[in-house]
Amino acid sequence: MPIGVNVNGTPRRFFSVSASAREDLQTQSTPSPPPPPPATESTAAKEIPEYMQKWGELDPNTVTEKREERRLVRRDGVQPVGSRRRRTILNRMAANRAQDIAFEQLPFQAFQEARKFLLQDRQEKLKEIETQTTRIKNLMEQDPAVSGGPSAKEARLRSMRNRVQELIILADINDPIVKKKFEDGEGDMNKPIYRYLANEKWRKYKRLILEQRISQMNLVPDLLPAINPVADVDLGFGRKDIAPGEFVDSALSEQMPRLTVQTFEPGEKLVSVVVVDADVPVLAEDSFTTHCHFIASNIPISPTQTSIPLIRIGQEDNKTEDAAARKIALPWEAPYAMRGGPYHRLAVLVFEQKDAKTLDVEALKNIKRRGFNTRAFVEKHKLNAIGASLFRTQWDDSMPGVMERAGLKDLINVQLKRRKIEPLPYKKRTERMR
Repeated sequence: MPIGVNVNGTPRRFFSVSASAREDLQTQSTPSPPPPPPATESTAAKEIPEYMQKWGELDPNTVTEKREERRLVRRDGVQPVGSRRRRTILNRMAANRAQDIAFEQLPFQAFQEARKFLLQDRQEKLKEIETQTTRIKNLMEQDPAVSGGPSAKEARLRSMRNRVQELIILADINDPIVKKKFEDGEGDMNKPIYRYLANEKWRKYKRLILEQRISQMNLVPDLLPAINPVADVDLGFGRKDIAPGEFVDSALSEQMPRLTVQTFEPGEKLVSVVVVDADVPVLAEDSFTTHCHFIASNIPISPTQTSIPLIRIGQEDNKTEDAAARKIALPWEAPYAMRGGPYHRLAVLVFEQKDAKTLDVEALKNIKRRGFNTRAFVEKHKLNAIGASLFRTQWDDSMPGVMERAGLKDLINVQLKRRKIEPLPYKKRTERMR
């Protein structure tokens, strides 16, 4: 008798999983990407320690425990595929020897009835989109005097276009295929539904952490009066990803960072990247000031073009002879912190250029690094802060070499000490009485 068929010839149905888990079953007719080829015995013995070899075979498509996921990333350098719920279902189906079935053809009656209902709802949304599109077209051809004036006409058009965008998202928001592709990281960011899902996911966790770090470390109001992040900015040095506010070793931050900026609005933007140190000590005045470590402008980004390869941009600027084509105004300067001083806050700010107009990079080269005023820079060039990240640096074992290569050899042996504050007179009397 073939596997997956009952004695009477009807297809066998498996009830060992819950209804919610069955909805998240993500098997496809197309095979999943094969795992990386196993290393040979000689290379495995050299590269993989013996205690890691005892972990056995770890399949990125079927690992379900957190410990196995960490071991998979640590030993093989491979991320688990999809969500944990998906991998649990695949593991159970493999254990029950169930045949591979396309996701949209799962033989569960409730699932298929739900799909019929969702398809019917989607058709209703599509008809409403057609109706709204026709109304927009008719309103655009209408005389503004009939619509109550140009301002009233523009307000109605804006409201109707927003409604169309809302309907486009509502038409696909409940589609299980869309949710499956989004969970597997296969969503097309050119489509509004995937931008909406990515934006909602970012706002529920990563944006909250970023806002907390910005408030906790007083980037507002020390550098800017306000920051409203609308783009996801991922920061890294080399192969190390940096969480907002994390301490970075000076040997890593000596080189330019790598940035990934994910926007959730359609179309291409031109942005400027600014890195500012908010805690540079001024020894002569016993105070602190700011220092600009990097400025680059006229960098295009879009929902599908998220990478900002600063190192490659710098290499291209060195090769080109056209000054107008260059993007880096102030090259990267390694952050530093003096011995005995507090840690330094370095803000990585991403600004959208108004109306995608290019900035004069040659003019930006005249900006003074020390005492850089972020507020004046934003107001002068009509910029809008759409994303940010930050990291911290402090004195470490690598700092003397970094400072020497940066031309700050005279400051290596300087050690900052906290000034002892004299007690108030009434406290002195209290101490004498004791």
